[in-house]
Amino acid sequence: MQTLTPATAWLVLLVAGLCEVGWAIGLKYTEGFTRLVPSAWTLAAMAASVVLLAWSLKTLPVGTAYAVWTGIGAVGTALLGMALFNESREVARLVCIGLIVAGIFGLKLVTK
Repeated sequence: MQTLTPATAWLVLLVAGLCEVGWAIGLKYTEGFTRLVPSAWTLAAMAASVVLLAWSLKTLPVGTAYAVWTGIGAVGTALLGMALFNESREVARLVCIGLIVAGIFGLKLVTK
């Protein structure tokens, strides 16, 4: 894997975070890894997420990249949990999700 430009590294990190959302949601569909197809897709998303995170780390600081990666995963998983599994949409939960999003953007702004 080659070193990335900062803009490309951020894009790769975004995709890594989206893959994290994919595997987190996928876990729900694996039914404890007893269903083959959802399990295979979930494991593929896990591998892609970690490989893409590692690639972005060739350019981005580890603390920032890891925080953004987990933040994307947390926010995306929480929002999809609400949409797909009718999880709570109470205001306090939405405010907390908004704070995570603010943190992600803040880290992006202060990282070169």
